[in-house]
Amino acid sequence: MSEAGEDIFDEAPEVAEAERLTLDLDGWEGPLDLLLSLARTQKVDLREISILELVEQYLAFINDAKALKLEIAADYLVMAAWLAYLKSCLLLPKEEQEDPSPEELALRLQLRLQRLNAMREAGARLMARNRVGRDVFLRGAPEGIRVIRKSRWQAELYDLIAAYGQLRARTEPAVHIVAHRPVMTLEAALERLERLVGQSVDWATLESFLPDSADDGYRKSALASSFVAALELARQGKAEIQQDEHFSDLMVRQGK
Repeated sequence: MSEAGEDIFDEAPEVAEAERLTLDLDGWEGPLDLLLSLARTQKVDLREISILELVEQYLAFINDAKALKLEIAADYLVMAAWLAYLKSCLLLPKEEQEDPSPEELALRLQLRLQRLNAMREAGARLMARNRVGRDVFLRGAPEGIRVIRKSRWQAELYDLIAAYGQLRARTEPAVHIVAHRPVMTLEAALERLERLVGQSVDWATLESFLPDSADDGYRKSALASSFVAALELARQGKAEIQQDEHFSDLMVRQGK
């Protein structure tokens, strides 16, 4: 057996002499845990051990020990099963099998025994804790928990400036200043276009009726107002509008 397998049986249960499983076999007479300890060091020939007698003595031991703890009986059952497996490994021919090796099985068993002991210890610690109503008692008038909170501000220079700007933007009065823009009103465009169209009989472009100005913004405003004024004069019958094709010059003359 490997070192992993040798450490398995170090977890043998500590029991009283009356609860110890003692075997009386052809090749062995003594406790089961001692038999396993000697078997792992190859000081006992397992071929001489009768598995049938081992099982019968184990069953007789369980039947006689009525008050035996379940944990001790389970540990002895694992030891007996492992002993039977070790003997089967000695008797069977050495062939390549897909099953895990005895060393790997021994390591698995060791881990399971460790987990079992850990669960037992955890359960014992839980059951040994103080219980409310038996060991400890609650107060008759329990008090609430007072929570004290302290703010710890962390901010950089940018955060401070941004917060100050937002605060000033909310408190600063809004001032709306309308920039002065030279525009031609619709009334002025209607009066100018009606006067100029009355003086011309032939067709003329709408741009020719616009006032002379170097301000480009004012010329755009005059063009828009003159276009609306031309539509109004055409509706009244005081002017005629003609356009040969899309996006071509708009021609205007006096209405007949």
